[in-house]
Amino acid sequence: MNITVAVDCMGGDYGPRVTVPAVVDYLHRNPGIDIILVGLPEVIESELRAVKVAPRSRLRVHAASEVVGMDESPALALRGKKNSSMRVALNLVKSGDAQACISAGNTGALIAASRFVLKTLPGIDRPALAVVLPTIKGHTYVLDLGANVDCSAEHLLQFAVMGATLVSTVDNKEKPSIGLLNIGEEEIKGNEVVKQAAELLRGSGLNFYGNIEGNDIYKGTTDVVVCDGFVGNVALKTSEGVAQMLSTYLREEFRRNLLTKFAGLIALPVINAFKRRVDHRRYNGASLLGLRGIVIKSHGSADSHAFGFAIARAVDEVRGGMLRHISERVAQLPHPGKNPDKYSPPLTEESPA
Repeated sequence: MNITVAVDCMGGDYGPRVTVPAVVDYLHRNPGIDIILVGLPEVIESELRAVKVAPRSRLRVHAASEVVGMDESPALALRGKKNSSMRVALNLVKSGDAQACISAGNTGALIAASRFVLKTLPGIDRPALAVVLPTIKGHTYVLDLGANVDCSAEHLLQFAVMGATLVSTVDNKEKPSIGLLNIGEEEIKGNEVVKQAAELLRGSGLNFYGNIEGNDIYKGTTDVVVCDGFVGNVALKTSEGVAQMLSTYLREEFRRNLLTKFAGLIALPVINAFKRRVDHRRYNGASLLGLRGIVIKSHGSADSHAFGFAIARAVDEVRGGMLRHISERVAQLPHPGKNPDKYSPPLTEESPA
């Protein structure tokens, strides 16, 4: 199966300086994959010349005249930049010229443009952003991470279906366990939306573990953790802050005096092994699930090594037939697609900022 991926080369903090070398390196290591570099042609060609050896037979440049800024309003970007590298890459997926799109650009703009250009799959009201996180047992998938601040119980059920399908597709687990993030494990805990979602999950046929708490995420209690985008984003950013704090504390302690510096030198192999084990770059690439096309959001500050993992994730999802599997699983729900989206109107180019 030949797979073509469209890459928004201009997105992210570093743009083509990261995306182009990452693409070239990935192609050298992975035959059978074609990649379309989308963006300002002269900038992309300059970076291609810098890497010198590029597999041009599996690589082509597709022009886009505009770039969406990292702090730009999603609605304004959707209305005013129809020829942005992000939008053009998504159009390539819509037309069938590519099977997946990857961007490190403005998250809000990517979500808005993806919903407008690709639309959602039948039975899915909203797309959800899913990220893989390391755990004691390996890793877990958490969704939603910020695409939907307010959710209904039906939305959380749809997120669970999409998350379970993602794990089945990428990790080859037949019946991944689903945990509903809550303030306690007991069924009486949580707000009404979470309680209703738990009831729906219990009758869904999914492998529903039950309510889980925040500390269960990194214990690896379940394969999938479901929550609304507000809770998920706060949990993710809190985790990132704790990791940065611990890293800072560790460096400070090892640099405190000559003795601790010597101890740090002795412990260096263990420290390096630990860093490799929790290296956030290995988990780069959040999946925007529920669309009629595969969209991967790379971290804006990703380096070329991390961006390569985002490409690999897109290819794995295409190769595993994830869109077809999500559609099949949603169709098995009692009333797929019958729940009105009461929190937001259909997205158009005229949607307010």
